[in-house]
Amino acid sequence: MTGHLDDNCIFCKIIKGDIPSLKILETDLSYAFLDIGPVSEGHALIIPKYHSNRMDEVPDEYLADILPIAKKLARAMDIKDYNILQNNGKIAFQHVFHVHFHVIPKPNEKEGLVLTEWPRVEPSKEELAQVLERIVSNL
Repeated sequence: MTGHLDDNCIFCKIIKGDIPSLKILETDLSYAFLDIGPVSEGHALIIPKYHSNRMDEVPDEYLADILPIAKKLARAMDIKDYNILQNNGKIAFQHVFHVHFHVIPKPNEKEGLVLTEWPRVEPSKEELAQVLERIVSNL
């Protein structure tokens, strides 16, 4: 099963077999392959077989297929520490505009995903309550 694909998208071309990849596994809804520009050994990508720029636009059945694949990959890589990363939008560091999830092994402090800071803020309880109310009202 393959959902909506875009003829101009590099990941859609990989799904269709028009561009070669280092395929790890494939299901009816997803495709997993090694990243050709890895940040650590085994760095893999999982993409839905449905073209969309943002995760919130992908049908749920495709998304439900992805995390079990991420789990299988982490186990197959026999890694203890790893990151699952998914970016939406240019300012959120998305570079290929087809939803994709990274499985990034973290073998040591220097390899894998490296965050130099986590810009934590400390909102008041009232501010948090307002954010909570806004989110819950939009569900």
